[in-house]
Amino acid sequence: MYSAIYSGALCGVSAYLVSVEVDIARGLPGFSMVGSLGSEVRESRERVMVALKNVGIELPPCHITVNLSPADVRKEGTAFDLPIAVGVLEAMGVLPSGAAAGMLFLGELGLDGELKKARGVLPIVRAAGAGGVRQCIVPGANAKEGAVIPDAAVRGADNICEVIAFLKAGGGEAADALLPAEKVDVGELFQRKDGVDSPDFRDVNGQTEARRAAEIAAAGFHNLLMTGPPGAGKSMIAGRIPGILPDLTLEESLEVTAVVSVAGLMKEGDALVTQRPFKSPHHTVSQAALLGGSAYPRPGIISLAHRGVLFLDELPEFQRTVLDALRQPIEEHRVNISRVSGNVTYPSDFMLVCAMNPCPCGYYPDRNRCRCTESQIRRYMGKISGPILDRVDLCVELQPVGIASLKTGAGAEGSADIRGRVMRARERQKLRFEGSGYRFNGDIEASCIDRYCGLGREEQGCMEQLYHSLRLSARAYHRILKVARTIADLDGKDRIDTEHLLEAASYRPSTEYWE
Repeated sequence: MYSAIYSGALCGVSAYLVSVEVDIARGLPGFSMVGSLGSEVRESRERVMVALKNVGIELPPCHITVNLSPADVRKEGTAFDLPIAVGVLEAMGVLPSGAAAGMLFLGELGLDGELKKARGVLPIVRAAGAGGVRQCIVPGANAKEGAVIPDAAVRGADNICEVIAFLKAGGGEAADALLPAEKVDVGELFQRKDGVDSPDFRDVNGQTEARRAAEIAAAGFHNLLMTGPPGAGKSMIAGRIPGILPDLTLEESLEVTAVVSVAGLMKEGDALVTQRPFKSPHHTVSQAALLGGSAYPRPGIISLAHRGVLFLDELPEFQRTVLDALRQPIEEHRVNISRVSGNVTYPSDFMLVCAMNPCPCGYYPDRNRCRCTESQIRRYMGKISGPILDRVDLCVELQPVGIASLKTGAGAEGSADIRGRVMRARERQKLRFEGSGYRFNGDIEASCIDRYCGLGREEQGCMEQLYHSLRLSARAYHRILKVARTIADLDGKDRIDTEHLLEAASYRPSTEYWE
């Protein structure tokens, strides 16, 4: 007998439907699987046979053939266990013919029949809804995640016995009582987020210039580099930037959740990621871990930081090849990974925040404490390539915190006040970019600079002087204009003035060892 069951597979952060075809025929007993399968998928036959045996279902002494179509695309993962088991049961006649029609199945089977958590449920359920599949049966641990997509009814099961009982019930109220469709209130999830405590800028003493630079960076989603001695507060400021960024929209939340789900990092029972990501990899991170990869690609740290903050502390300690690999993702907001098994694209639209010491010992230019030679400082600063520096919108130097700032630190402005100004600037950007596809000033492409960052005659003369005196590249020139546009938004002005340009230019890297 023959049966065909729907399942799904991942391709980057998107998914496509897979038809699991099962045929049972007379002949020598065997269990064959075809369809360009990875090793985890091939191991499904052992898990399926043992799981069915342990729930009291013996396979007949016949030849079972399973095909996963389309057969020319490689399948990876363990989530095909459940659809294979359901297909075998329907072909055997244990389940009524057509009982699984119009349904998608997903999940890994334990040897006792338990359904284990799967990765990529959200994009697969989305693909199912787009493909006309109106019911999805997934592991109970993934039910809330899949139920965020309104196009299909998602039912969570804890073991295969529950799935069998549901399919035998034949639909209707009896079946709904066995496996009720999961319901998720997205509005409630975002309200619950508001009660989460986050680090506050009120704890940062002094560092007025760095706080201002962080505010500008947050308002326009610009890249930020902080330099200064140890203990000046670089990491402290970076950790508080997510608290002044605009909230994730539902669309952004779905994008972030899809990446986390594909990476297999969704917490059990979670439905959506509602907080902006903050990722801070150690400087020993490999290029594959940062960008994504391995033999069968998975999202890297820069994709897990999508729509959030990627913080690189001790920037010169990272391998130069690792840093230079960030050039394309910073510009294009996505990373392309090519392997023998195929090509995938992951999103990587993050705000880059970096921190570094000004020299190997950390205390330059204080020659009372710094003992580094000129060549040592040049070598240390030279670990960061010019193209990477060119992609930094704002660079600010932090000074050691004085005793006066420590005494009066309790009165510092908090994140709520800064976030209010950021949100007002963001509202101006929202109106400006309506229908353009841009979200923040940091997104503006070079071809649209004149449209959104137009200058008057006086301002054009100012920019010409800055271009020659600072020896700017074309990219740095455009970045100054984008930062000036954000500063004007923070001031509530529609037009960029000379003072906005001068402030934006003051945030360009100015250390002599980078010249």
